[in-house]
Amino acid sequence: MSLGTFCYPLPVNEPVLNYGPGSPEKKRLKEVLAELKKTPLDIPMYIGGKEVRTGKTVSIHPPHERSFNLGQFHEGDESHINDAIAAALAARESWAAMSWETRAGIFLKAADLIATKYRPYMNGTTMLGQSKNAYQAEIDAACELIDFLRFNVHFLSDIYSVQPISGPGMHNRLEYRPLEGFVLAVTPFNFTAIGGNLPASAALCGNVVVWKPANTQVYSAQMFMRILKEAGLPDGVINLIYVDGPSLGKTCFSHRDFAGVHFTGSTGVFNSMWDSIGKNMAKFRTYPRIVGETGGKDFVVAHRSADPAVVATALLRGAFEFQGQKCSAASRAYLPSNIAAAVKEKMAAGISSFKIGTVEDFSNFINAVIDEKSFDRIAAYIDNAKKDPSVEIWAGGTYDKTEGYFIHPTVIETKDPSYVTMCEEIFGPVLTVYVYPENEFEKVLETVDNTSPYALTGSIISTDRAAVELATTRLRNAAGNFYINDKPTGAVVGQQPFGGARASGTNDKAGSILNLFRWLSPRTIKETFNPPVDYGYPFLQEK
Repeated sequence: MSLGTFCYPLPVNEPVLNYGPGSPEKKRLKEVLAELKKTPLDIPMYIGGKEVRTGKTVSIHPPHERSFNLGQFHEGDESHINDAIAAALAARESWAAMSWETRAGIFLKAADLIATKYRPYMNGTTMLGQSKNAYQAEIDAACELIDFLRFNVHFLSDIYSVQPISGPGMHNRLEYRPLEGFVLAVTPFNFTAIGGNLPASAALCGNVVVWKPANTQVYSAQMFMRILKEAGLPDGVINLIYVDGPSLGKTCFSHRDFAGVHFTGSTGVFNSMWDSIGKNMAKFRTYPRIVGETGGKDFVVAHRSADPAVVATALLRGAFEFQGQKCSAASRAYLPSNIAAAVKEKMAAGISSFKIGTVEDFSNFINAVIDEKSFDRIAAYIDNAKKDPSVEIWAGGTYDKTEGYFIHPTVIETKDPSYVTMCEEIFGPVLTVYVYPENEFEKVLETVDNTSPYALTGSIISTDRAAVELATTRLRNAAGNFYINDKPTGAVVGQQPFGGARASGTNDKAGSILNLFRWLSPRTIKETFNPPVDYGYPFLQEK
């Protein structure tokens, strides 16, 4: 029963700590990194509030320090997927019936826990488990995750407040119900914030969730799960399991109570999910919600008026922060011939100054890619480019996995705008450049729009406002997040809702009110105060 209308004002984005020399946050983070490395974890699954250990363990090693053991997690099988679904469904009725202010309070408390005592632990587990430097971890595992939790509460309060009008003698209202069944959240390795937001946003709306993170993100995922439990999340609302993808799909996508999937990952996996769901439509109680953010082949287009220093900085940051393992990372660049040489010089100088190594040395700008499979795939692209006489390596081109999965940031120049590394998603520190004749800007915009099946992020760099307007118009469908005079990465919750279309996903915009609508099922209720007692209408009478 509601006893009031509760207000959750628009929050302020969580301030980003800078971890500068002598700062207390830097000192504390280093202490926590040492603490985490001192105590290997034995990580269970969390099903119905219980810690589940199977004895089938998988070791966790920092990508930048392959020989070090951070601990192990317990791998589940099909039986644990069924247990997680059963636990979620058992919790569904009580969770959906819980008052809105209580649900909101749980996630707001989790945000405050992350902002305070757990901040170095969220950052530290992300740094060690996913090889993110301190700044990249801070903007992800701390600030973005906190923002997701706080802004989602605000957005949902706005949704609940939107009500229909009522005519004379009646009252109309809308209920925003959770979906009828369970939601599956499948999350990637590259952003701890995504790993937290995909299950939490659906749960905030009253849904129950089965959450499967990438194996390479388990170390930070379990920390967020522990925080949710401390914040008061009831047992069974979110169930964290570590299982293989095929078993997960086979079980969930054929279950009568499957109500939706919240996914971030590869386009191929998402396409397979969609196909499986479509084939099983007759089995479901309701049409499932399918929400996915997938791949990207993100671009930077420079106009002949662009400042070479601005272009080079946007590319150095946009292509190589977190080793290019962002869905939004710049991976293809189009440079006009009049500034290409200057951009090349500045980029080569920047890359040569990059320090590469472990996350515990805070002076390292570049760390390791996530695992050996990724390392080998990226290295193959580099090797093929080296052997191609039509391609020039501007910088980088080396790699080494002796101690960690280190790939030196690499810039490739191609004469062919359809060269393989201009078209295929690499998901690593590899940028491909195409130099176009400076007076063929309109033509290159057409090339940008038609080169890739993806449409996630992109940017235009220019001091010519007409060129900016032209690019913004011509590339309207080429990117769901479009940037002017900036790198194509770094979307902030509440400021730049994130998501793309075409092969990049359903564009449901995480970090906005739009995403939350997908996890709600409205019900209209009309109450008539003086109901009629005769079927007849006045038009039936002639006199």
